[in-house]
Amino acid sequence: MPDPEISGRAMLGEARPAEAAPRSAQEFSGTETIETMMNHPHFYPVGTVGQPWGETEVELWRSRQSRLRRYDLDILPRIDALADRYEKVAYGELDYAGEQYTLYALRDRRFDAALPTALITGGVHGYETSGVLGALAFLEESAPDYTGKFNLLVAPCVSPWAYERINRWNYDAVDPNRNFRSDGPAREATALIELVESTQGQFLVHIDLHETTDSDANEFGPARAARDGKDYVTEVIPDGFYLVDDKGNPQPEFQKSIIAAVQRVTHIAPADEKGEIIGSTVVAGGVIEYPLQALALCTSITGARYTTITEVYPDSPRTTPEECILAQVAAVRAALDFALEHL
Repeated sequence: MPDPEISGRAMLGEARPAEAAPRSAQEFSGTETIETMMNHPHFYPVGTVGQPWGETEVELWRSRQSRLRRYDLDILPRIDALADRYEKVAYGELDYAGEQYTLYALRDRRFDAALPTALITGGVHGYETSGVLGALAFLEESAPDYTGKFNLLVAPCVSPWAYERINRWNYDAVDPNRNFRSDGPAREATALIELVESTQGQFLVHIDLHETTDSDANEFGPARAARDGKDYVTEVIPDGFYLVDDKGNPQPEFQKSIIAAVQRVTHIAPADEKGEIIGSTVVAGGVIEYPLQALALCTSITGARYTTITEVYPDSPRTTPEECILAQVAAVRAALDFALEHL
């Protein structure tokens, strides 16, 4: 989930000399491409160096995206299987060049005004797999423990197009998780906002399930820099699980309780030599803070007292995909348990 705009980094490579005219990536070929990539370790093969993308570059980027897995085969059957216990809500539609996706959430069939409400979101970034699977696993295995204690609303795969492409962005090369505004450019985000606004009662908890992956450094960071016409700067990926608290509404004990639960499943990311994780100061073991509203992040949309963003590191040799899913479930359970204890 890290973003180059909010992480501290050092620049990789040298900027193109001022006298050299910028050229599009597709103009490079053969030995020249190899030399260019050596001089620019994170050279991205779309766009013109130093210039933001237009529609031509976005279309070229789209042409590089392949459908690698199936929302309708992987995710929808599990949502359908839960529909006997929960209300299946179609809260939005995506139509990308004729490719259509229905956005689904699951919620308790009867919302009790006397109970607190919790929102669990996964797959805001489609490539962050354990967020999607963790949300579903929570519903399948753990949610019955909270019957009569919470009104549950779960959106397990917020960005299905990106899920299928194992990508961070949507079809328009837009990151939904920097655009949770009612007038924003990402339908994945605006549809979820509309769902939240239509939900009766006040949210007490919102936990958004994410991953930080090696591809943040070797694919999505360079792509974002190229899209925005900026120089790419180093991404140092932390080895382990961490949380992002709300700088405008910090809840340190809440975050601490989640870390304590998750560290029984997988390891917690240590601070680097600067006392930071991805450029942000570590305020407690495995916890950093972002200004959620200012960054238009998903966890800013409910006004919940208790919010957090989980960040699992699935590329670590010290964990497994199964443990990453279990870590997400453990985080959700710990968040709900803490909120109940402190009503």
